[in-house]
Amino acid sequence: MAALGGHAQAAEEHPAVKRPFDLPPSADLNYSISARQHGFNLSGDALVTWRAGAGKYSVNAESRVAMLGKLTENRSTGIVDAYGLAPTEYFDKRFRKDPTTAAFDRDDKTITFSQGDKNYPVKGGEQDRASVSWQLVAIARAAKDKFKPGSEWQFFVVGPHDADPWTFRVVGREKVRAGPSLGEVDAVHVMRAPPPDSKDQTLDIWLAPGHEWYPVKLRFTDNDRDYVEQTLERIVRK
Repeated sequence: MAALGGHAQAAEEHPAVKRPFDLPPSADLNYSISARQHGFNLSGDALVTWRAGAGKYSVNAESRVAMLGKLTENRSTGIVDAYGLAPTEYFDKRFRKDPTTAAFDRDDKTITFSQGDKNYPVKGGEQDRASVSWQLVAIARAAKDKFKPGSEWQFFVVGPHDADPWTFRVVGREKVRAGPSLGEVDAVHVMRAPPPDSKDQTLDIWLAPGHEWYPVKLRFTDNDRDYVEQTLERIVRK
């Protein structure tokens, strides 16, 4: 689905959905990275810093690969309200590109971008591309038996320049080989597949119920089959 601009049309596309949630404990998550980009195989590491407390949260994710250095940086900061995570700012920096930001003005109830003139209404429950995985974790922790294979979970997700509806579908339980300190982990595989006419990434996430439902593995696949895969190596509780 193409990104939507303007209040009226966007309002029709993302009804406010309030679900039970249970935020996971603050932690630093260290990942190893394997990737294929433009025909090259790459390896590296990523650090995800998750903090929640006193009615606020922050997520910072940085990835680095050999020779190229920092590949991506994504950051989401905000408050915790009745819907769960409620971003106030989203920051996105990609390799060799200028950073972009999205601002969630909760007084004016409008989402705007540092690049472009699109805007969307704040209705409640909106996420950005850094916060949505953690909102999914929080909902999975609270949903218990409802978070089962075949169930679908909808979000309205803000990116660097626009926003659109995302649907996550629970695939099922799988074993994931994590880092030496974690070993083989029982995980719940959740997939976000974009609509057929979209050129957006497919996102697969494996959540680990035995480790606070933290993402133990993530895989981003482009429509040209390039991918980035992150595997959890270590958890440091904060």
